Amino acid sequence: MTDTIKKYASIILDEINKANHILLHCHPSPDPDSVGSALAMKIALESINKKVTLIKGDDSIPKEFDFPGVNTILQKSYKEINTADFDLFIVLDSGSKSMITSPIESIDIRTIVIDHHKSNEGYGDINCIDSTYPATGQLLFDLLNEMNIKINHDIALNLFMGIFTDTGGFRYRNSGSETLRVAFELSKLAPDYIETIFTMENSKRKESIVFEGLALSSIKEFFDGKLAIASVSFDEIIKNNIKEEDILIGGISNKIKSVKGFEISVTMYEKEKGLVKISIRTRDPSKYDASKLAVSLGGGGHIGAAGAKLNMTIEQAIDKVVEKTKLIYNL
Repeated sequence: MTDTIKKYASIILDEINKANHILLHCHPSPDPDSVGSALAMKIALESINKKVTLIKGDDSIPKEFDFPGVNTILQKSYKEINTADFDLFIVLDSGSKSMITSPIESIDIRTIVIDHHKSNEGYGDINCIDSTYPATGQLLFDLLNEMNIKINHDIALNLFMGIFTDTGGFRYRNSGSETLRVAFELSKLAPDYIETIFTMENSKRKESIVFEGLALSSIKEFFDGKLAIASVSFDEIIKNNIKEEDILIGGISNKIKSVKGFEISVTMYEKEKGLVKISIRTRDPSKYDASKLAVSLGGGGHIGAAGAKLNMTIEQAIDKVVEKTKLIYNL
């Protein structure tokens, strides 16, 4: 339990108690920590008789995320709702306003930000941000306990999935003994977590393998191999009938990072003409902070894993990443 949680638990609970209708969302390109944390919070709030709406956000929830409550997510983005219907917005696992929707100028609802991203500068009315946590799921575990909200099976399974994935299955350096302790507590409440992991990892379409092959075969090296960039164009995606659900660039960046000598791995693809999504991973975050590169590109994230979006062609995006990498890491 960190000082941040001790400071904000009563403040957040007071805001929750005063609210009549609470909004939750999932960030663009939703990962298990985003979806799991949002679902866990929804179930927790409903257990204390609060009216809650959880929207999917800008992108669809991956079909392989068979998490408790996933079918209750409203298939709307922030731009498709009437903000006047809500008096509190709890934003989870979103390092910047652009992770609510893009573009966005202002948030029209009283906002609580709960997050673990180092790059989060605090854009809410209340900001519970602690980058010492490896996942928002673990932060939320402590927060719910401090607020004396009981964690049941469905909350536990959602939190576990967020922690499991954001720590790379407890392989990343952000995972430690406290994370393992929390995961153990959650696993006792939701011993069926193994089935949920299996579904998540083994429900891909064959086109996802095609996309991965295109990305890996495109790798270009820069700065004596310290930077490796994989890229897939929009034309290649259309030609190979690749859908958004087939594209998980974070896993490809992790695979590239596994090559000794590739200190910084970047995977990018054209979501549409003129819009490029980017995933960044680094082998030694203490030397190559991935969040610094992401922030320079208008994104954000963790020191070892981060991402961004660029409004330009994929060729221009490659040049931009090379330029910023040289500047930030003095290569």
